[in-house]
Amino acid sequence: MNEIKTGDKELRAVLADTLQELMENNPDIMYLEADLGGAIKTAKLLKEMPNQAIDIGIMEANMVGVAAGMSVKGKIPFVHSFGTFATRRCADQVFLSGCYNKANVKILGSDPGVCAEANGGTHMPLEDMAVFRAFPEMTILDIAEPNLLKFAMKACTEYYGMTYIRFPRKLKDYIYDEKKDFQIGKGIVLKEGKDVTIAASGIEVYEAVKAGEMLAGEGIEAEIIDMFTVKPIDKELLISSAAKTGAVVSAENHNIIGGLGSAVAEVLSENYPVPLMRIGSRDRFGQVGDKNFLMERFGMTAEDIVKAAKSVIEKKAALTKR
Repeated sequence: MNEIKTGDKELRAVLADTLQELMENNPDIMYLEADLGGAIKTAKLLKEMPNQAIDIGIMEANMVGVAAGMSVKGKIPFVHSFGTFATRRCADQVFLSGCYNKANVKILGSDPGVCAEANGGTHMPLEDMAVFRAFPEMTILDIAEPNLLKFAMKACTEYYGMTYIRFPRKLKDYIYDEKKDFQIGKGIVLKEGKDVTIAASGIEVYEAVKAGEMLAGEGIEAEIIDMFTVKPIDKELLISSAAKTGAVVSAENHNIIGGLGSAVAEVLSENYPVPLMRIGSRDRFGQVGDKNFLMERFGMTAEDIVKAAKSVIEKKAALTKR
């Protein structure tokens, strides 16, 4: 089991440093900001690299249109806003100017789901992955680990296509070594197990790790997978794990409709049906509160994952007796 360690850099600092490194090494990489340079720690880039870093202002849809135009001219633009505005507010521009137009824009959506905390329901994207999962040829990454975020940002500049990366701004807990090999489209097995599979993404990966430790204390061996690529999901790994354990729990900081849970359900129902329970928001709007309170409120804690794991194991046993 990978150990969780607290580092000295928040994800927003990792993002800013990675953007600077990318832009210094490649003049075609651009960064467009929707007046959140202070919140995301990119103010220094806007000041020191004005030919590559631009504050578009609070005009998110226009920002995506500008970025799509840049990509047509050979640039590789990253755009950032809070997850709500990077998705809901920009949906038509991302679809038409981006996906339909075969553009190459990398969309950064910060503070997904309950990570919006005090900004409340208006700023709490619990449906952002669902919106973009329906867009053809869109890659979706749900990340809450600094080294994984750094990898994803670099990796997405190496292929052409629309990409959405959702991440919390302030988290600084590490799971992976900086030299760890990652691959977009491939899940990461954090712990092997035989009794139940827990496929998680984003901040729920940390809860899944905690849940795995709690279950191990009761003699239950859970297989923990960081399914950071929600689209295209790693079908091969998911099916092979389900075949081994016979029971699956998905866990996401998102509505269970349209996100990771739906992707997992689609794969299993079509390829290897097993008992499944989905952890996440259950068709609700967001609200004001700190992250821990909201995770309890929306049923996203390690304890919730443990209950779900035990439930699917019981369902598996019942099916076996038939």
